Amino acid sequence: MEKSAREISTFASTSIEGNPLPLTDVKQILKSTPQNLGSSEQEVINYNKALVNLNKKLSLRGHFSLTVESICTIQKQVTEKLVPIHESGKFRLKPVFVNDPKKNQTIYWPPDAKDIPILMSQLIEFIKIKKGNFDPLILAGLFHKQLVIIHPFMDGNGRTSRLATKVLLKDLGLDTFNLFSFENYYNRNVSNYFKSVGVIGNYYETRDSIDFTSWLEYFTDGIIDELLRVKKLLPEISVSPETKLMPYHEKMLEYIEKNGFITDREYAKLTDRGKSTRILDFKKLQNMGLIKRFGKGRSTYYK
Repeated sequence: MEKSAREISTFASTSIEGNPLPLTDVKQILKSTPQNLGSSEQEVINYNKALVNLNKKLSLRGHFSLTVESICTIQKQVTEKLVPIHESGKFRLKPVFVNDPKKNQTIYWPPDAKDIPILMSQLIEFIKIKKGNFDPLILAGLFHKQLVIIHPFMDGNGRTSRLATKVLLKDLGLDTFNLFSFENYYNRNVSNYFKSVGVIGNYYETRDSIDFTSWLEYFTDGIIDELLRVKKLLPEISVSPETKLMPYHEKMLEYIEKNGFITDREYAKLTDRGKSTRILDFKKLQNMGLIKRFGKGRSTYYK
């Protein structure tokens, strides 16, 4: 399911920003990584790479809190080879405007570039203070919209906001990397997403009167909607041969739960499975997202 969730997230999040590639093309690009990429293909590669890198960091560290620097790193990854180097991974130094393409007019004027560093620091500090005291979904929703409001970069603000929100949700206990894609919910009706997350007017005139209520309702509905969608898929997945757990698989998982990790040598003591079949056992549980591999060669272990 991790691969499927990543494909859908990549497709949906780039599609929201106007990427014309259909899901079938996105899957093929991620599978083959073609040469001589156009901007649409590069955007897909970048987003998927950022997803993989972030999930890896979170898995290895077990904890990865958002910082101003990590948000800049996310933006750098999603805009690689798409924007000038001085605009990648760095806050904007010029004004930006949000336009309504249908009306061909500006509808939102984000804060001045000079105010971005302090606004971003305040946002991160707010998250640190409120974490543990706020409902995780509400806190993540507040973060998502506020980051969009600040619009700290010349490009990639939407993709960065959605990825950073996934990181925050996982840090708060809800892993959306391996299970589902809340971006998929937004992409079903892009107009509703932009209407809910966006702001109309000048930042300095509206900042004290912005109502987050409708956005938070929309945001939480999106998480719940995706959870229900995935729940319907789980029975289908659970009865397939690829996901059926045998007694020796369960022994391995029980050992990991008790000891924190397992090596091939330790697994061999638990079962009479041969070397080649043990390799397949580890691979199967990895594909199911139940364990992860760490180290190389004789230092390899699973947890």
